Amino acid sequence: MQLQPKVYQFLVGVFAALGSFLYGYDLTIVAEVVASKSFLDLFHPSSAEIGLVASLLTAGAFFGAGVAGAISDRYGRRMTILAGGLLFCFGGGLQTGARNYGYIIGGRFTAGLGIGVLTMIIPLYQAELTHPDIRGLITGLQQFMLGVGGVCGSWISYGTFVGFTDTRQWRIPFGLQIVPAALLSMLIFLFPESPRWLIQKGRVDEGLKTLARLHSNHNTQDPWVLAEFQQIQEQVALEKESEARSLSELFRTRSNIRRIALACAMQAATQMTGVSAIQYYSTTIFAQIGIDDTHTLRYQAINSVIGLIGEFLAMMLVDRLGRRVIIIYGNLAMCATYVVSTILLAQFPPSTDNTGAHWGFIIMTWLFNFTFASMGTLSWIIPAEIFDNVTRSKGVAIAAMCSYAFNTMIGQVTPIGMANSGWKFYILFVVSNFSNALFFWAFLPETRKLALEEMHRLFTESPIFIGSRDMTRFSSSHMSEIVHDIKEKQHEHGHGEQLEMQDQEERNTEA
Repeated sequence: MQLQPKVYQFLVGVFAALGSFLYGYDLTIVAEVVASKSFLDLFHPSSAEIGLVASLLTAGAFFGAGVAGAISDRYGRRMTILAGGLLFCFGGGLQTGARNYGYIIGGRFTAGLGIGVLTMIIPLYQAELTHPDIRGLITGLQQFMLGVGGVCGSWISYGTFVGFTDTRQWRIPFGLQIVPAALLSMLIFLFPESPRWLIQKGRVDEGLKTLARLHSNHNTQDPWVLAEFQQIQEQVALEKESEARSLSELFRTRSNIRRIALACAMQAATQMTGVSAIQYYSTTIFAQIGIDDTHTLRYQAINSVIGLIGEFLAMMLVDRLGRRVIIIYGNLAMCATYVVSTILLAQFPPSTDNTGAHWGFIIMTWLFNFTFASMGTLSWIIPAEIFDNVTRSKGVAIAAMCSYAFNTMIGQVTPIGMANSGWKFYILFVVSNFSNALFFWAFLPETRKLALEEMHRLFTESPIFIGSRDMTRFSSSHMSEIVHDIKEKQHEHGHGEQLEMQDQEERNTEA
């Protein structure tokens, strides 16, 4: 029994998203690991060394994302996923079997390299494999599986924290993360290589067969497959005339500059929503209104489940509602939650011990995490789909590096800002979320259901300022026209063959 093409694409996308599962899991277990008594008693880390456990992961990811683009262009998308998975396995092994703190530090950085490679390549791989009608759903799996990893990590680490008193408290959470990474590394070659990469490398027949495998149950004469194959070939031929042989080429045309700016803005804006501040320093932030650590960890565990629900809804709606509406209204909703939270922090300091204010702040944090799914999901989708074939890996790599740079920056300045400014630090996120909504309303064109090969026309011919303009002619796909032409040619060819058969039958009858 053959799977329906879109079901097959979805399953491939889910499998590839194991890489983002690792990121969510690893981010979550750190707080429990460094709080384990057995961990502290064995290594006696200083405050600075504890801080390195979190920051070295994102530092490694920054460099991993940077090299992943070059690796994927040269060796293919699957080999890049394999490299990321193996790096993560090695880093996880160092952490699990650590004999001194150097193992922990080295393992965190190495695992971060793997995370950077995987989070850069996976949405790109998913976007290049999927049908435009479900591309948002499939690439949205990146954020959804990150959320699944976070939920699993929070409950697993909590279980080992309360269930053990020896080094199993932290060795088990570190060790379990190797399992999905090893699974991803072992099974990646059972899944197809990107047809766009194959065609770009001159492996045209293999690329056509892969397209047919993905979209038509191996039927290489399917009109939609032939139309997409034609578009990819035309785009590859066009790109060879001005191939981006170095990063500088990405900044030499208005279209490329526009796409790089939007991709980096998307990742930077996602971090400026304040999500990383809440993830890393929830206990510090909640203490500003008088909520203790024990209750904060419980509320944040619930928060991770609420966020997962939001990510699921965003993933299911992004191909129906479009990218722009989700991003714009999502940022406005996050801004509203910060306005209320800021007022509560200002009016009800810890000394007031107001239960109603506590619950108001908790609910606003939950609502923020629910609505953050808008930016969290789109921050991986947009960069993966807006670039041309030859610039895609480089552009996505730069955008991912931008994400990790801003993530690290927010992680460094939040405790300082909260200590020096208190509730006023939250005003930064009020302004950031509102300006995010305004920026993307002004400059982000709609990319819903456009083939990847049509992004060049969209970003070359459409105006830079979008706002409330009618973008119908830029957002309509040319794929249907190509499919129609191919069907007509096939019909004419089939009709001609039928006439020849009739003539032959008449000649045989006369004979």
